[in-house]
Amino acid sequence: MDWTTILEIWTFIKAWYWVPVTLLYIMVIITILIENGNPTKTIAWILVIIFLPFIGIIIYFFFGQKFNRERFFQRIDKKHKEIINDKWNEMESLIQDDLSQIENKINSLTQVFRYLNNNRIAPPSTKNKVKLLINGEEKFPLFLEALRSAKDHIHLEYYIFEEDNIGNEIIDILKEKAKKSVEVRITVDDFGSPKINKHYKQFEESGIEFQTFLPVHFSSLANSNYRNHRKILIVDAKIAFVGGINISDKYINQNGEKSLNNGVYWRDTSVMVEGEAINSLQLHFHLNWMMTEGKEFKIANRKYFFNSENIQFENSATVSFGLTSPGDSVHSAMEAMILAITLAKKKVQLCTPYFIPSDEFKTALMIAVSAGVEVELIIPKRGDSIIVQQASLSYLKPIMRRGVKVYLYEKGFIHAKTITIDDELAFIGTVNLDYRSFFINFEITSVIHDEILLKQMANQFHIDKENSEILTIKKWEERPWYKRAFASVCRLLAPIL
Repeated sequence: MDWTTILEIWTFIKAWYWVPVTLLYIMVIITILIENGNPTKTIAWILVIIFLPFIGIIIYFFFGQKFNRERFFQRIDKKHKEIINDKWNEMESLIQDDLSQIENKINSLTQVFRYLNNNRIAPPSTKNKVKLLINGEEKFPLFLEALRSAKDHIHLEYYIFEEDNIGNEIIDILKEKAKKSVEVRITVDDFGSPKINKHYKQFEESGIEFQTFLPVHFSSLANSNYRNHRKILIVDAKIAFVGGINISDKYINQNGEKSLNNGVYWRDTSVMVEGEAINSLQLHFHLNWMMTEGKEFKIANRKYFFNSENIQFENSATVSFGLTSPGDSVHSAMEAMILAITLAKKKVQLCTPYFIPSDEFKTALMIAVSAGVEVELIIPKRGDSIIVQQASLSYLKPIMRRGVKVYLYEKGFIHAKTITIDDELAFIGTVNLDYRSFFINFEITSVIHDEILLKQMANQFHIDKENSEILTIKKWEERPWYKRAFASVCRLLAPIL
């Protein structure tokens, strides 16, 4: 091919390249309109594609398309529901007895437990003992003690598992337990824990059953958009941990001052559970384990369930769970929270590191405060993501106008994901108040009624407020115009963050 021919081809491309590019854009936008039922999310993706030429299309191709992945999750969800329904039918009479007991204690808030039961998410259980754990320095001593006490099995499902001081200490205990014939099953999210997933052979050689949840390869980059954000440990069906604290030195503050590895005070919350609620956790661990390539274990074996015979807890706690996954037809974590907020009579207190609420959730907050309920929200003053932080700030003005009190946490980074309702009901888990947690991630939140725990949470919320700056409409509007403008732009991307 001579230079004259090459020049003619180049001239032709320069003159007509816009035709295939335009057709590509039209096809992608039509695909978005067809696939995304949520108008807000649809508009967000169209804006990304328009304002990030070519790059936007690449981002959408890998992270925005449903492909067959969501349909796969929906098939899994349908299969899970069939398994769960069989269990529910066996327990129906006991569940109704528990609901009657709960109603005598918390009246209308019992509807939250009824909702989770009726949607076959998790039955309520009244025979439990719970312990509130503030920050990693409170959680990990008990966490390690529980692991060392294991005699039959350890089930661990985590988003972030770092190979640092605390991570390696946990790994050593797990290897030691596996050598003593304790069943050890671990599933770790690939996006959240890429390093440890590359070192899986150390577990296989120790007899530990280790699985990467939704492995991310070039051919499956879309998996990185669907993250298993849950943090669950179950030991011998006797003790369990749920909450926002990952396995990392970052979550441990030295002498109550700053995190061990990033120099920032890390404020977080988890809960330790003993009792019948562990049965729900075991079932959901098993269902997620079945989504990996791990060897199936017989969940029907009684050793995987809490044995309540001859066990009496003083001041027993009521516990259930709300869960989310990408294939859910019912977004139970978000909906349970909304239901609780609408049932509040006195106050609602919320902590979250990311506040990008769905329209339904935001409306519930505004209705509650307009009905005379005191609604208080704590978010970080300095986030760990500029775009997410600015998007969060953009949602504050309308709820503050209604009367929601917003506090910006100044002591460090508040990563706790908690809600309390009227000092009678608590949500503690992994669910951030954002689109990703509500609709995209695999998440879990415990739903608890326990007088001691709720008093502790009220006290901790007061401490957190003292370490925060109250944000007012005046302060919000006094921010430089370019910061408010940037926040508004980030808000447009909120549904896909």
